[in-house]
Amino acid sequence: MPRYFFHVIHKRRELDREGYELPDEHAAWKEATVTAGQILQGLHGKLTPDREWRMEVADESRNTLYVLRINA
Repeated sequence: MPRYFFHVIHKRRELDREGYELPDEHAAWKEATVTAGQILQGLHGKLTPDREWRMEVADESRNTLYVLRINA
């Protein structure tokens, strides 16, 4: 099963070094949207104004497949 990595960039870059084994890119997209929502909920209003929050989804070859962006 392929491995996908979910990197988060906000105040600093947090690289996902382990990743998750998922069946395909569609499953990686679904995981990204669910996880991004959970992370944003967990910020409890600490999203920094004028700073982008971003999640990048990469495949095993480190190619970026998706980017989710929130501009506050």
